[in-house]
Amino acid sequence: MEPAALRSGFNDHISVESNGGFDCPKNKQPFIIGVAGGTASGKTTVCNQIISQLHDQRVVLVNQDSFYRSLNDDQLVNVHEYNFDHPAAFNTELLLSCMEKLRRGHPVNIPSYDFKSHKSIEPSRLVNPADVIILEGILVLHDFHVRNLMNMKIFVDIDSDVRLARRIQRDTVERGRNIQNVLDQYSRFVKPSFEEFILTSKKFADIIIPRGGDNDVAIDLIVQHILTKLGQHDLCKIYPNINVIFSTFQIRGMHTLVRDVKTTKHDFVFYSDRLIRLVVEHGLGHLPFTEKQIITPTGSVYSGVVFCKRLCGVSVIRSGESMENALRACCKGIKIGKILIHGDGKNGRQLIYEKLPADISSRHVLLLDPVLASGNSAIKAISLLLSKGVPETSIIFLNLISAPEGIHAVCRKFPKLKIVTSEIDSSLDKNYGVIPGMGEFGDRYFGTD
Repeated sequence: MEPAALRSGFNDHISVESNGGFDCPKNKQPFIIGVAGGTASGKTTVCNQIISQLHDQRVVLVNQDSFYRSLNDDQLVNVHEYNFDHPAAFNTELLLSCMEKLRRGHPVNIPSYDFKSHKSIEPSRLVNPADVIILEGILVLHDFHVRNLMNMKIFVDIDSDVRLARRIQRDTVERGRNIQNVLDQYSRFVKPSFEEFILTSKKFADIIIPRGGDNDVAIDLIVQHILTKLGQHDLCKIYPNINVIFSTFQIRGMHTLVRDVKTTKHDFVFYSDRLIRLVVEHGLGHLPFTEKQIITPTGSVYSGVVFCKRLCGVSVIRSGESMENALRACCKGIKIGKILIHGDGKNGRQLIYEKLPADISSRHVLLLDPVLASGNSAIKAISLLLSKGVPETSIIFLNLISAPEGIHAVCRKFPKLKIVTSEIDSSLDKNYGVIPGMGEFGDRYFGTD
């Protein structure tokens, strides 16, 4: 079967269906999916197949059709002159309001739209929040503000003749219209609007599904990606550039030891080094590589890869220096630069010292700092690297633990760099210490606490 056209970065009509009627936890971020495509392209079929495979998850389907504006008397008299496929036909403000409430974990009342009377009718539908919210409609990828709510954007792509045949059958059977009116509306409004508004939104899609609901491979890939995201920290759903290493009992056990206030310096260093090595190895996996075939001692051909060679590390003095040995152990002979940043009261962070390789702009940079707290020091260090000509996409920030405040600060300012961490903690205290955290990492590691 032909696979879905998938773009890197696996980073809108409303009747409602819900699997489960429970409120989301207040701080739980739902995974929001937008499914767009031309009229009768099979969007609803794709959505239903995704929902059926997510049977163990709480899923809500919201249709953009529910947000059609009710027609007034003058518009009803000339209903055949009304363009239902134009963005102005939808109450996008109300749609955004409802989606924002669902995103924040609040139930909403969704309008019920009657296609025969062309009006919103009572009763409205109560929709509860869920783990996955699917927003489906022809123009859900058209509006920037609606797109900005989504964690995944899908475009269902199917031949225009097939779509026309399906629309004729739907409108004549389900909506009581005659064939001539359907064809007239299609040529005057549907086709031009598709080319002007809908087809142009295809470029915003993360995933393009040829053949719609018949493409089982594409739907399987989408479902697996959703399940993976649901198992991740909520911030990973918001920022696709965050990478949290997969947690095991070994990793959890090491975190238990390094976080314990009673742990000796020797054990703190030993288990911190083990965690740092895992983070470094994971970070190296995000570097570019080239394919290479080699001959093994058995005379067989092995298709492998060659690591990126132009690397350097940059440690934020002094806690970042604890990560240098692990980086040197993984990358023989790697150059390592230094940055010293000092807290400057209410004025944030001040750059005190920097010593970086002269050719750093042509290298991929692994920025080392075991704790991402407020993000102020990280932003100062990253800004320095950018001023030296290092592309944002060439920076990988490695740390052991991250606070949500720091992640928000760094990812909003630098959305193209990658952050690799082993755990995301809950918050910061009033002194900007990470909670639950592990204390002053540099003091504990170097024995100066």
